[in-house]
Amino acid sequence: MPVELLSPAGDAERLAAAVAYGADAVYLAGSRFGMRAFAGNFDGPGLKRAIQFAHDKGVAVHVAVNTNPRNDELDGLPEYLEELREWGADALIVGDPGVFLLARRHAAGVKLHVSTQAGVTNYAAAQYWHDQGASRVILARELHLDEVADIVAKSPRELEVEAFVHGAMCVSWSGRCVLSNYMTGRDATRGACAQPCRYRYALVEEKRPGEYFPVFEEGGETFILNSRDMCMIDHVAELMDIGLASLKIEGRAKSAYYAAIVTGAYRQAIDAARRGEALDPVWRDEVEKVSHRHYSTGFWYGQPGQYTQDARYIRAWQVAAQVLSCDGTGRALCVLHNKFSAGDAMEVVGPGARPTAFVVDGLWDAAGAAVDQVRTPSSRFWLQLPGQVPPLSYLRRQTAP
Repeated sequence: MPVELLSPAGDAERLAAAVAYGADAVYLAGSRFGMRAFAGNFDGPGLKRAIQFAHDKGVAVHVAVNTNPRNDELDGLPEYLEELREWGADALIVGDPGVFLLARRHAAGVKLHVSTQAGVTNYAAAQYWHDQGASRVILARELHLDEVADIVAKSPRELEVEAFVHGAMCVSWSGRCVLSNYMTGRDATRGACAQPCRYRYALVEEKRPGEYFPVFEEGGETFILNSRDMCMIDHVAELMDIGLASLKIEGRAKSAYYAAIVTGAYRQAIDAARRGEALDPVWRDEVEKVSHRHYSTGFWYGQPGQYTQDARYIRAWQVAAQVLSCDGTGRALCVLHNKFSAGDAMEVVGPGARPTAFVVDGLWDAAGAAVDQVRTPSSRFWLQLPGQVPPLSYLRRQTAP
């Protein structure tokens, strides 16, 4: 069975981006019971439309129902699960055993995927969930390549195994963290993590209020809990060889641009691996052109280590605009994200289209009048591109070396 590329879809814009740039399946959530409370998400009618939109494009939809709900939150869950079944959800991502049980009762026929929150780290746990009716397990992110290969080899043949290949990592085992809840009242296990692991900490002695003593490692680094991001794009062929059913990109709270570019890069990596070819470096470079923290290969080849110098994102490229339409001559109608001017050096990249560098030499406002600069966010304008590109292509420019 071909490996699935599974991409995040935090809202309708990010859904459209992931689908256009090559996802085989997307994962998303409704406004309740999902682990990303601030991702935008979908209300009831929006979720129904999202499932239909993806299905019309031949893309499967996995709905996250992966929080650990309290007693008073369970009352509305059976009705919600029944709606997801009626709307045609392909799979439900579930981490709580009680929710799993309710899903079997109220969403019969919908595939059940065991969330990474369940912390599956061995083939016996995979077997257990298969015996309960799961069709897939999403492995904990703390596993080595050999351990994952062993789980795949020793699990029932019909049980699919999914693993994360790209995105943010958590300092706590499989995201089981109470630090956010303790410090801010925002519960990580219910989708509201404030990421206090990314904060800069200092020590205060009770008799010296206001006097801060730094907490640091040998080199003076103070961000002692700060995890690196995972990036496995250079190792996609190895992941496919061990028999994984799905390669998952983290990022439901990330931008549509992130969903598009990372999905497009991994689409190229999977397709190249299927052909037995090396990945073209131009696509490898794409994952460097989204906002990210310092990359590692996660736990796939051993301990990734923390990045302790700072918790800032690397943002070397800025999205300038998105293409709405483009004719055969390259004249494009665009919507502005960030201002730019005639004469600026830019790149354009689109669904399945290689990034192309160009210099802006033709700008017009929405009425067709020539202008030297576009500066009003969300305004529409015309631009001359080097050639025709698909809708949902992005214009970007480098802001740092």
